[in-house]
Amino acid sequence: MECFLLGSGGMMPMPRRNLTSIAVRTEGRIYLLDCGEGTQVPYKEQHLGLRNLDVVAVTHLHADHVLGLPGMLMLRAQMPDPGPLTLLGTPGLRRFVRHVRSDLAMHINYPIAVREWSEDGGELAYEDDQVRIFWRPLLHTVRCLGYRIEEHVRPGRFDPEAATRLGVPMGPLWGRLQAGESVHARSGELVRADQVLGPPRRGRHVAYATDTMITPALQPLLRGADLAFVESMFAPEEADDAAAKKHMTAVQAARAAHQAGVQRLVLVHVSPRYERSELKRLAKAAREEHPRASVGRDGQVFAVPLPD
Repeated sequence: MECFLLGSGGMMPMPRRNLTSIAVRTEGRIYLLDCGEGTQVPYKEQHLGLRNLDVVAVTHLHADHVLGLPGMLMLRAQMPDPGPLTLLGTPGLRRFVRHVRSDLAMHINYPIAVREWSEDGGELAYEDDQVRIFWRPLLHTVRCLGYRIEEHVRPGRFDPEAATRLGVPMGPLWGRLQAGESVHARSGELVRADQVLGPPRRGRHVAYATDTMITPALQPLLRGADLAFVESMFAPEEADDAAAKKHMTAVQAARAAHQAGVQRLVLVHVSPRYERSELKRLAKAAREEHPRASVGRDGQVFAVPLPD
C-alpha cells in the first residue's frame, strides 16, 4: 500500500501548494480522498492511471474539496471503457454531479454510482474484495466526513511443519491451505486451513480527517491507524481563530492522533497564510504531542508496511 500526497494546502491552490488530496493505492487499485480544484494535475504527475481509479471519497461540498471532480470525471472519459466509478460524500453530492454533468454537457462513457452519507446508513461506506471504507461525520461549518480505509483481514501465518506432519505434500495444496481452503492429505483425511494457519492478521489502516474541530468522532476514526492524514489549518497560537472557523491547530491534531494510537501522522490542509519556511515550526509543535508527526509536502509518497 502506498499513499500519494497530491496536495497539502487548504482554502485555495497556491503556486507551490496544491489543495489537500490523498491517493491510496493498493494492489493496483486507487482510492482518492478529496478532489479540490486542480487535483488532476498532481494526479497525472504521479502517473497513477485513471483506469485504476475505483473510488473518489469527498469529505464535504466546499470548493477546495470538490471543484476538481468535474475535471477528473471528464479526464477519465478520454479513455475507452474506463470501468465504473464510485463517488462517496455528504448529501448534495449526487445533485452536484448531476448538475455539473448537465450544465457542462459532459460526455461520460462509464457508470457512476454515488452514495451519500445518512444518519441511519451505518459506518460502512464502501467495500470491495480488497478494502472497506468507513465514514464518520466530523464537526465543521457544514456537514463534513472523515474516512478510514481498512484492508481486509488476512489469513494467519502458514506452518509448513504442521502441514507436513498432517501428510499434506509441498506444492499447490499448501497454497490452497494458505488461501483458507480445506484439502485432502495423502491418507485421504481432510485437513482444514485452521490446522496449519495461525490467528488471522489485520491489514493496513489509513485514516483521513480534515476540516474539523476537535470532536469525539475523531477517536474511533483515527484509532490505531498505521498512517493518518489530519488537518493542521492553524498554528498553536491561533487556537481561537481555529475554533471560530471550526478547524484544528497542529497541536490539537497531533494530540488527537496520539490519544488514538496513530502510528504515523501527516499534517495536511495547511492554511495559505503559512509560507514554506514556517512549516518546520508547525511540525516541531506537533511533535511535542506526537513523536512521529510531520507536515506533509506535496508529492510525498508514503509506503504503508503490513503491521506484522
